[in-house]
Amino acid sequence: MSHFNLTELAEERKRLEDEMGRDGFWDDVEAANKVNMRMKSISSKLDKYSKLISQCEDFEVLMDMGEEDEDLAEEVPESFEKLKKAVEEYHLAALLTGPYDSYNAVLSLHAGAGGTEAQDWVSMLYRMYVRYCERSGYTVKELDLLDGEEAGIKSVTFEVQGENAYGYLKAEKGVHRLVRISPFDSSGRRHTSFASLDVTPILTEDDNSIEIKPEDIRVDTYRSGGAGGQNVNKVSSAIRITHYATGIVVQCQNERSQLQNKEVAMRILKGKLLEIKERERMEKMADIKGELKKIEWGSQIRSYVFQPYTMVKDHRTGCETGNIQAVMDGEIDEFIHQYLIKM
Repeated sequence: MSHFNLTELAEERKRLEDEMGRDGFWDDVEAANKVNMRMKSISSKLDKYSKLISQCEDFEVLMDMGEEDEDLAEEVPESFEKLKKAVEEYHLAALLTGPYDSYNAVLSLHAGAGGTEAQDWVSMLYRMYVRYCERSGYTVKELDLLDGEEAGIKSVTFEVQGENAYGYLKAEKGVHRLVRISPFDSSGRRHTSFASLDVTPILTEDDNSIEIKPEDIRVDTYRSGGAGGQNVNKVSSAIRITHYATGIVVQCQNERSQLQNKEVAMRILKGKLLEIKERERMEKMADIKGELKKIEWGSQIRSYVFQPYTMVKDHRTGCETGNIQAVMDGEIDEFIHQYLIKM
């Protein structure tokens, strides 16, 4: 279903309203929660469209009044820019058609080969994504962090909470390449560093699309190494889960209890397994169609060049900018937009 098909969305909302109004709707809590979540998603889209139409009508009125009032005429350019931005944001949100795009996301950054230089690059990317999330109104919750030996971060896992978090941030999954004169090289030579970003949706607690049996995993506990509650470094509250069949390892240490850490880690694992399942489905569909499309899994997606010139270029879309400082401050909307358009 197209997100622009407002008639279909309105009809679906009416069907869901009728379903939610029936006796016994909440007898099956799991099914009711799914209907409720879908209802919220549809209502959000329709409400945003109504708000956008209202903004367009207000702008038309302002233009008409501006023809007779010079003071109001001066407000037209600024109002136009606001309307333009609102239209672009609505268009971007309308591109999110995946079943899990509305979910929260877990992002995991890992340093590639290169020691301290690569670990510093991870810390720079972590800052960039935190800034992006702040600008987008998202909440960032750090789940696990391993500091570098001299500087930077070896790896960090964090949850991003907010509307369509996974839908937008899935565009960032892959390998990010940095070229710069290393501040850790006394000879002032240029270095190339790599860091990988993994992005997975966080399934809701009532989502049973992925089943994990106790015999499929190994659960290890260890002492938390970062900031946390009263018992940090006194008890083994951190959790590490290993999935035997895939070799996937997830961990969480920043919740207040071992139970909470395990719940979060299990939700992350389910998201990763779901992504593998979806990738296998895509590959199967490509075989059926007689073509094998490249899966952007762990491939280099973007280069950030600091010297001898400044440029950030996305290799999937060709989108690029010379304002590297703005990008490192979290202004990555255009890269995400171009990726979603191309999908």
